[in-house]
Amino acid sequence: MATYTARDEPRLPHTGPRGLLRRARLDEHLPVDRRLSRVYRIGAGLMGLGLVIFGVRGVTAGIGMFDTGDESVWGLKTNGALGLLSIVVGLLLFAGMLRGGNVASSLNLLIGVAFVLSGFVNLALLETEANVLNFGMPNVIFSFAVGLVLMTFGMYGRVSGRLPHDNPYWKARNPQADAEEGRRRELVERRRRELSAGASRRAAHEGR
Repeated sequence: MATYTARDEPRLPHTGPRGLLRRARLDEHLPVDRRLSRVYRIGAGLMGLGLVIFGVRGVTAGIGMFDTGDESVWGLKTNGALGLLSIVVGLLLFAGMLRGGNVASSLNLLIGVAFVLSGFVNLALLETEANVLNFGMPNVIFSFAVGLVLMTFGMYGRVSGRLPHDNPYWKARNPQADAEEGRRRELVERRRRELSAGASRRAAHEGR
């Protein structure tokens, strides 16, 4: 049941961790759903492409699997393990891009969170023997940046102060309100048809 404020405005939908990942069926035949899916695909595709290229360059540079030297790609320290991990994550994002819809959105969001957490973890491991991915400070900053970008793409259209009522995520969080909205639209359309039919009958009667 929808709830309203004192000014008769709909309250914000609850958006906790479960709310963020709650699945909503996106129908790409609908303009709103198609636009959302396009944003998710673009985010996953661009980030995935960058990670795959970075990973391939790291793997093909002949750097050892767990080397902790100063070898770098694009100014970021790397080794064979980080290169392979980047390729795997990039391909995962590509899969999300191909799938689109809610899958791409959730994948962007989850991988974005993983990148941010990775930044914190590897920041703590800098200059230690546990830094097996050969992270440097630029890598940490890059991890934070990519994570925030992916999370932004993933949350687009899912988290907002005023989601429109034709938004699929608003519908998923407010099923009863969506049903009421549908019934209201049906009543309005029925009333419109009745008025139109009445006007046609009056016009026909006057024509006699």
